[in-house]
Amino acid sequence: MSDIVEPGFKMSKSIRGNERARQEQMKKVNGIFELRAKSADGKEGIWTIDLKTEGKVLKGTTGAKPDVVLSASENFVNIASGALNGQKAFMTGKLKAKGNIMLATKLTTVLSAAKTKAKL
Repeated sequence: MSDIVEPGFKMSKSIRGNERARQEQMKKVNGIFELRAKSADGKEGIWTIDLKTEGKVLKGTTGAKPDVVLSASENFVNIASGALNGQKAFMTGKLKAKGNIMLATKLTTVLSAAKTKAKL
């Protein structure tokens, strides 16, 4: 699986769980995230994580305005897998955020679920 497809696939898998767990994630996070990841060869993948209205990970952008836009290089797979700490990546410039940065910290809930369910 390419490093552009993999992050969205893993997060989607973590959110597709049972309805009660999905509703619980939405209640905890209550935000819309746009993720932009670039591969080593310059290709860009964009996903929207809607944990406000639908509880889904969608490829591309949606009509809804994101609360947070996160941009990363191929390091996003490392962040999603837990190999690279998100705060550390942000502080060193490997991860860029626009919007409600404090809301971005709640995204770790989703990434942690992806790590345990998707066997990163």
